[in-house]
Amino acid sequence: MSDASGNKSEDTQDFSLRQHDIRALICLAAAGTVLAQIKWQQIDWLMVGITAGVFLYTFLSYWFIKRRAINPNKAFDRFMTADAAVIGVVLSFSDFNLLPTILFITMVQFNSLINGGIRKWAIDNTAMIAGIILSFFVRQPQWVFSDKLEISSISLIGIFTYFCAYALYAHKKIRKMEMHIKKLSNEHTMYKLRTYKLSRYLTPTVWKAINEGREKSLTTERKRVTIFFSDIQGFSALSEELEAETLTELLNSYLTEMARIATKHKGTIDKFMGDAIMVIFGDSQSEGLKGDCLRAVSMSIEMRKKMKELQQRWFNQGIKKPLLIRMGINTGFCTVGSFGTSHYMDYTVLGTHVNLASRLESAADPGEILISHDSWALVKDVVLCRDKGEISVKGFSQPVRVHQVIDFRKDLGKDQSWFEDNTDGFSMHLDLEKIRNYDKERILEMLQKASERLREKNIN
Repeated sequence: MSDASGNKSEDTQDFSLRQHDIRALICLAAAGTVLAQIKWQQIDWLMVGITAGVFLYTFLSYWFIKRRAINPNKAFDRFMTADAAVIGVVLSFSDFNLLPTILFITMVQFNSLINGGIRKWAIDNTAMIAGIILSFFVRQPQWVFSDKLEISSISLIGIFTYFCAYALYAHKKIRKMEMHIKKLSNEHTMYKLRTYKLSRYLTPTVWKAINEGREKSLTTERKRVTIFFSDIQGFSALSEELEAETLTELLNSYLTEMARIATKHKGTIDKFMGDAIMVIFGDSQSEGLKGDCLRAVSMSIEMRKKMKELQQRWFNQGIKKPLLIRMGINTGFCTVGSFGTSHYMDYTVLGTHVNLASRLESAADPGEILISHDSWALVKDVVLCRDKGEISVKGFSQPVRVHQVIDFRKDLGKDQSWFEDNTDGFSMHLDLEKIRNYDKERILEMLQKASERLREKNIN
């Protein structure tokens, strides 16, 4: 970054020096115009002095800039104003010869407007008028507005050279700016790509705060949140049996689906720990204590359903042993914020309620969702749960009352839309909300055929 800043500074100074090269041309053209005005048969020493003064001014200003005796960036504006005053004096001493007057005045307007806008235009024109008025105290112009060829040709050649040099300078500057813009565009694209890759390693809460410059908003605070834990039963044993590539594909497909469901329910994925997942509700996008807990339970139910689909997919890939998910949910006050050192920070939640959610997940049976009594009290009117009594939990001196999540009440009874059962020789997973009309008859026919065959079969 410092190299880029250094290069930019050098480029700016390089352009400033080129601008001074160009302005030196106009000063020489002004000196030549006065020199052409001198009648050598009758030498006017005042005119000679003015000519020598313009040449000396040109040399000294050029030398100061080349030696960097003063700041090139600030010097250009100041010398342009001085140039305008010098041109005012030159116009007066050349008796306002018509063509040089038009050309030099045009050059002053062009230079001031292109380099400083209206404010610079007003300053430079004031300096030119001041130069004209100042020259009146030394010599009164003849006001003949003559059009002498030798005077006009010198000024015309000088100003023509000035404009050609300035056009070449502007062309090079534009080319360099275009290259710089292209380079910046490429760097911007590269940084956006890196930013996207980095965002995948941070929670949405942390990423949004950093991206909006609100890192201070990640301060530690106490909040009542809902914490969710899940893992796959028997995954560690399975990892020893599968090849690394197959295991990676299986795990990534599982985590991708679970992360999609968590995002859909606006949960903050705190971390992945192998096959285990930790999700927080209420840390940033809170919908109230009850709403946060309901979103966590809704997510867990949808994850359980999704696992049925994944089991069929994995079975087709040769994984015969069904993988079942265990989930635990708890609601309570936790410490939410950034923890770590000055070199490494982690945004997470800490507290006994986090530990309880983890313990409930460990205590759950395969395919079961266990929630604490506090969470049950928030969702009992919407979600049907089975009271499992009190269980002993490691790290807690008193037994903890837990409940097993069955399903949404609206999806049970006559409005039940989801059916599932598993036993040796039989497995069924039916989600009526996902059945399409053109599949309905085919499924009914298959179920009827299976039912008839089952009735006909004699089972010992």
